Parts: sequence; structure tokens; C-alpha cells
Amino acid sequence: MADNARAKRLADLIREVVAQKLQRGIKDPRLGSHVTITDTRVTGDLREATVFYTVYGDEEERKAAAAGLESAKGILRSEVGRAAGVKFTPTLAFVADALPDTARTIEDLLDKARQSDEKVREAATGATYAGEADPYRKPADDETDGDAAE
Repeated sequence: MADNARAKRLADLIREVVAQKLQRGIKDPRLGSHVTITDTRVTGDLREATVFYTVYGDEEERKAAAAGLESAKGILRSEVGRAAGVKFTPTLAFVADALPDTARTIEDLLDKARQSDEKVREAATGATYAGEADPYRKPADDETDGDAAE
């Protein structure tokens, strides 16, 4: 089993090689400039690599990019093997990164919270307290209440 530093170095190398090959070497129109490699993770035994990617575009372009990456998997793996110089070139698995969708969901939730805060702020303008200005009892009030009870 390899140490974590070696796995991290190999993951960084795989990310760079795959990104460069997608940008310059693959002629597949499904893998145009709208595919971005975001992260790469390698297992501890250096046998499998997971490459995370994002696609700028709609759902149809995402599906086309996924199919293009699957078809280019062999070429990309051979490029990684040539650049890495390791005994066993890791198999590549491409996974669509959920980060943009998660960020979009968080932004939507923050917008809803801002709208809710604005509604509360509008309702609070001109509002007054339900009771007295100072609803707390003071020791001086207790003495006057005791005198009245006698």
C-alpha cells in the first residue's frame, strides 16, 4: 500500500494530464472546452482513480460529455501511464462533480432566507411592544406593592 503523499502526487498528475489531453488531444466534439476537471482521487493501492468533472451547459450536454469521457477512457489512461511511469496505470472512473448543483441549492436557500428576512423586517417597521416599555419588576415596585397589601 502506497503512502498518502504518493497517492496525492499521482492524483494531481492524473488531473493535469487528463485536463491537458481533453483540451488539446481529444478531437471528440462532445468534449469541447466546456468540460472541466475539478478533482482526482486515487485509492491507497494506486490501482483506481476517480476523476471528478463539471460540464458547463444543460443536461443534454452533460450526458454527451459523460459518453465522450467513457469513449476516451482508454486514450486518457494510456496518456496517464506514459506520464506517470508507474508499474500499474490506475483505471479511470469519471464522476460528474456535484459541487455546482450543491452550490446552486445553497444559493437558492440563501435567497429564500433573504426574502424571509425582508418580510420580517417590513412587518417590524412601525411595530410596538405588546406590553409596557419595561416589563421587568424592580425592587422599588415590590416595596410599593407590599405597602398596598397592608
